[in-house]
Amino acid sequence: MIFTILAAVSTAVGAYGQVQAGKAAEDAAKEQARQEKIAAESAELARREELNAQLAAQTASMAASGIAAEGTPASIALEQAKTIGQSEGMISLSGKLARAQTIREGKAAKAGAYMGAASTLLKGGEKTKRAYDEEFG
Repeated sequence: MIFTILAAVSTAVGAYGQVQAGKAAEDAAKEQARQEKIAAESAELARREELNAQLAAQTASMAASGIAAEGTPASIALEQAKTIGQSEGMISLSGKLARAQTIREGKAAKAGAYMGAASTLLKGGEKTKRAYDEEFG
């Protein structure tokens, strides 16, 4: 009787542990994605502040040199702003894709843990049956 009970309890504990590990992996992936988002937003803010400082310095330099901020200099500044905007968009997209991948990995870990738990239950059921048969069969 004791071996049958031990086999059943061992199976249940193993399956429970796998499920909890899967949930923890998913939670950790979500937290990592959240931290990555905060870091990306902080980096974007720093890049924009740097860009604004550079553009302000460039405008001040042109004004001090007596260059009008129209025509070719204005066209160059506009193209620079467009290029920088596109670059910012790509950096943002890359970050979003990386965070989505992190979350998918967490969900996959959770699903794998559930499958492992199911396997543990099936194998444990067989062990419990065998222990029961040896004790009472």
